[in-house]
Amino acid sequence: MTGRHGAIVLRRDVRMELTLDALAACTGVHPVVLERYMEFGLIDPTEPIDPLGSPGQELVFDAAVVSRVRTIEHLRGEMGVNLAGVAVILDLLDRLRALQAENARRRD
Repeated sequence: MTGRHGAIVLRRDVRMELTLDALAACTGVHPVVLERYMEFGLIDPTEPIDPLGSPGQELVFDAAVVSRVRTIEHLRGEMGVNLAGVAVILDLLDRLRALQAENARRRD
């Protein structure tokens, strides 16, 4: 019997989100430091921040930001890069990833 066998691919569409405190717990970085990273545009919450600062509004982050915070911490702590330098490096890394993804799409 000849047949086509397809691979079973499990896909998870559930988006994991973390509060500021949960992000701090996952990364070991104090919430005040994470807020500073937000001020520099290094990390962004998934929901836009209300400019009026509604009381009780909780910041929520995509779980993917955990690896970004770890990269920031590595650049700052182990390599001695200041926050402005971290911003430049992260921007270049983001551009590189986008170019690599575009290149992979064109190859396919």
